This record gives sequence, C-alpha cells and structure tokens, in this order.
Amino acid sequence: MAVRGMKREVPDLVVMTDVCLCEYTSHGHCGVLDGEEIVNDVTVARLVQVALSHAAAGADFVAPSDMMDGRVAAIRQGLDEGGFEGVGIVAYAAKYCSAFYGPFRDAADSAPQFGDRRSHQMDPANVDEALREVEIDLAEGADIVMVKPALHYLDVIAKVKQRFNQPTAAYHVSGEYAMLKAAAKNGWLDEPRAMMETLTAIHRAGADIIITYYAREAARALRRS
Repeated sequence: MAVRGMKREVPDLVVMTDVCLCEYTSHGHCGVLDGEEIVNDVTVARLVQVALSHAAAGADFVAPSDMMDGRVAAIRQGLDEGGFEGVGIVAYAAKYCSAFYGPFRDAADSAPQFGDRRSHQMDPANVDEALREVEIDLAEGADIVMVKPALHYLDVIAKVKQRFNQPTAAYHVSGEYAMLKAAAKNGWLDEPRAMMETLTAIHRAGADIIITYYAREAARALRRS
C-alpha cells in the first residue's frame, strides 16, 4: 500500500524496498525456522514471494537483507518469470553480525527472541568472506551490492569497490547514527560538521549510495552549500 501510494503521488520516485521475513515473524529471525534453526531453501522461496509482491506494487528495486544462500538468483528468476525484468536487486551482500543495529531493533521491536544471527550474518573479523559473498551475489544477478554497517567497515567498502568496481551501497546504521546524536546532545561535537565528515568518509571509501538516517539533514546541508 505504501509503495503504491508513493508511486501514484510521485511517479518518478525511485523506490527500493527491504525484502526479509524478520518483520513478519514473532521470533525476530530472518527466515522460517525448524526448531531454532533457519531453513534456508524454504526461506528463499518465501523471499521470492515477498519480492514479487513488492514489484507488483511498483518497487523499482528490491533489497534482500536476509543473507540466505542463493536468494539473489532465486529472486532474479522469480522477477523475470513474473514479468518484472526491469526491477533491480540491491543485495545486502556483506551484512555483518553487528552490535550497531541495536537502536533500530529496539524501535522496531525486531530483536531475535532467542539466539542471534551469527548463522547467516558475517563475522566482523572476516573480510575475505565479504568479497566472496559480493562475488556470488553479482554472479547471481545483483545490480547493486551493499556493505552493512558502513562506518565501522570502511575497509570492506573500499575493497569491494576496488575488487569489483560495481555499484556499491553502504548502510550507515542506527547505532552509528545514534553515537553522533548522543555526542551532539552532550555538546561534545558539532553535529552538522560531524554528519558531513562521516558521510564523506563513507563515500570516500567507495560507496556510490549511502543509506542513512541523516538523509534529510544531509540533503538540506548539501543544498545550502
């Protein structure tokens, strides 16, 4: 409904939608469970259905954020067979199991009810796996690859851009945003300058697209400059 409304009011607006199951589950995990384990292939089939529903509503890009194996290829096939060949895929290709998602999970009440997401999100110490995941997602049909979080993984963003030279996004996540907000609230830094310096660093590392809670403030600052 939201996608249809936005496309109706602003037809030229580029709409990208998150594709995951965590927002629809009581347990907060990113897929269908068998006991306490995520069933990869069953989850992927559900993700295809979600992506198709978003495409039918008017999404220009779908962005699977679940980190299941093979989901990019399955979604690409589903979109093509469903007549949505022009809908692109933004793959959360290197999504780390990070402590910096906390403020969002609290606000959205989406924290896992048990365990964590280490089975499918990445080890923060591992860079080589990020490059393998990006390579796989590109081979499966991703149009844009994403690194998440952004600020604490600038080296990963840089290596992804240098290795593949493909459209690269970075997600400046809630915890990274909240740190700046808290420091500014305490008078410890100049928030507008810190915001732009942070976003500039992410772009300098190689991000072509930055997803950030600062989007409106940054856009206004850029218009003024």
